[in-house]
Amino acid sequence: MHASPALPERRSTLLHALLRHARSWRHMLHVGAVVLVLALSPSSYTPEFRRRTAQHIYTSTWQVMSWFTALAALLSLVVIRIVVVTALSYGLSQYALQMVVRVLVLELIPVCAALFVALRAGMAFNAGVADGPGQPPAVRGTFDLVHLQTHLAPRVLADAFAVLALATLSSVVVLVLAYLTVYGFSPWGLAGFTRTVGQVFDLPVSLGFVLKTLFFSLAVAVVPLAASLEATQKRATDTIQPGAVRLLLVLFLLEAISLAVKYI
Repeated sequence: MHASPALPERRSTLLHALLRHARSWRHMLHVGAVVLVLALSPSSYTPEFRRRTAQHIYTSTWQVMSWFTALAALLSLVVIRIVVVTALSYGLSQYALQMVVRVLVLELIPVCAALFVALRAGMAFNAGVADGPGQPPAVRGTFDLVHLQTHLAPRVLADAFAVLALATLSSVVVLVLAYLTVYGFSPWGLAGFTRTVGQVFDLPVSLGFVLKTLFFSLAVAVVPLAASLEATQKRATDTIQPGAVRLLLVLFLLEAISLAVKYI
C-alpha cells in the first residue's frame, strides 16, 4: 500500500505550525526581556518616564483598589464561612483556619488578582498601542526602543505593580476576615491565630508565594504586550485572542508548577 499523498502535506503543515508557535514564544521572551531591561535601567527614569509610570499606576491600581478589595473580601467571606462550617460539622475545626489560608491566600487570591489586572489592563493592548503617536509602523523583527522605553515600559511596570499590590492587600484583608470569622472581636485568639498562620507561612512556602505572585505579575505585564507587538508586525487584525490564550496558558503553568513544588 502506498502512503496517502495528503500525509506529507499534513506533516509539513504540522511542522510549520510548531515552528510558528516556537517563533511566537521566542518573540514573547525577547520582547519581555527587552522591556524589562528598559524598565529596570536607571537611565530610563527620566521625569517623563516617572510621570507616565505614576499615571499608569494610578489608573491600574489606585482607581480599582477599593472595589476590587471589597469584592474579594465579599467572596472570601463566603468561602471562609463555608470552610469553617464544614470543618466544624466534621469535627475538624483545628484545620479550618489552615485550610482557609492555604486555599484563599496562597492559591486563589494571586490568581484572581492576576486575572483581574489582565482583563482590565493587559488585554487592552492592541495594534494601535505598538504604534504610538508619531511613531513609524512596526517592522517585523525590529523594535522602536525609544517608544518601548517611553510608552510601554511604564505600563509594564504599572501592570506588574497592580498585581502585586492587589494580591498583597487582598491577602491581608482575607487574614483579618478569617480571624474575625473564627474568633470574633476577641483579642484572645491572636496567639493561636498567629501561630497557625506562621505554621502555614514557613520559609519555603513564603518564598514560593512571593515568587509565584511576582511571576504572575510579570506574565500579566509582558505576555499581552508581546502578543500585541507580534500581531502588529504581522499586520493581524485580531490581537486579543492570541494574547489571552497565551496568558492563560502561562498562568496555568505557573500555578501547576507551584502546586507541584509544594505538594508533590
